[in-house]
Amino acid sequence: MKNIQMPVASPAVPSRENVAASQHESAPTPAPQLEEILLAEPRGFCAGVDRAIEIVERALTKFGAPIYVRHEIVHNTYVVNDLKVKGAIFIEELSDVPPGATLVFSAHGVSRAVQEEARARGFQIFDATCPLVTKVHVEVAKLNKEGYEFIMIGHKGHPEVEGTMGQLDSGIHLVEDVADVARISPLQTERLAVVTQTTLSVDDAAEISAAIVARFPQVRKPKQQDICYATQNRQDAVKLLSPQVDIVIVVGSPTSSNSNRLRELAAKLGTEAYMVDDASELQEAWFDGKSRVGLTAGASAPEILVKQVIDRIKALGAVSIRKMDGVEETIKFPLPKGLKLNAQGHQLEFGGSQLHQLS
Repeated sequence: MKNIQMPVASPAVPSRENVAASQHESAPTPAPQLEEILLAEPRGFCAGVDRAIEIVERALTKFGAPIYVRHEIVHNTYVVNDLKVKGAIFIEELSDVPPGATLVFSAHGVSRAVQEEARARGFQIFDATCPLVTKVHVEVAKLNKEGYEFIMIGHKGHPEVEGTMGQLDSGIHLVEDVADVARISPLQTERLAVVTQTTLSVDDAAEISAAIVARFPQVRKPKQQDICYATQNRQDAVKLLSPQVDIVIVVGSPTSSNSNRLRELAAKLGTEAYMVDDASELQEAWFDGKSRVGLTAGASAPEILVKQVIDRIKALGAVSIRKMDGVEETIKFPLPKGLKLNAQGHQLEFGGSQLHQLS
């Protein structure tokens, strides 16, 4: 009997298409790559900050160093350090200023007691208080003469709050949140007015204001919102920016109230958000799995810092930059008398366009 060889089936050879499909199915999905930086508009310096820095610059040019400045002229480390190099000396106590010296009050404003002490010591004084803060001071003084007490919405210890509350000897009550509204005890409620720190969160201030009205229905609210146009505009820009990006970076110093509010707002809107003083504080891990970065800056942060942050993010892989549409700010505040430069003059670095525009 012959042995019959049964045919052995050859192993199936997968087609090129099947191999490709199989590899595609098993390959992990690549993580998103860093691609785009979206720039908020507006961002950075506001008119009040521009004016304050220009006052110090002009005083240095006209009178020479040193120029003394009570408190940081604006809350930004880079700006303060730059002015220190040029001859500005930042102090907190007027006793640290020598007789006859030139003194500048910071953009945040000062109390009446500080103003009176500075005059009594005979300093040459230039007031760099933001005109929008001065407007609040004027309103407080006017209504105080009419017998009003005040509720101030603001952050305890902030120099602007200390300056505004220091316009009166008494009769002004600070609230930092809704819970504080229940704790205050005005001597009377028939003449009661609300004022606010100019750099607050617009939404938080509105919530606290509503609680004040609920408890004191007759309270007088400001004719115009005390929160400044620049604070409002930068917060509105973040509201537009945040839903379009994977992460928001805010350029600003830790002491900057308005910069902190920008970071908090982005986080509240559900977007991962960080605040940095400068590019050196950026952490590469923040950008893992992110493709689009939103970038803004507080009202006291110069554009040179934004440019450095952009360069660092580009080094991490971002390939394009896009500016959002936004409000164009054209406000400019006048300088105090006595700071006009001579015909030869000098270009003021912070007042010029070089720190406001991306090169």
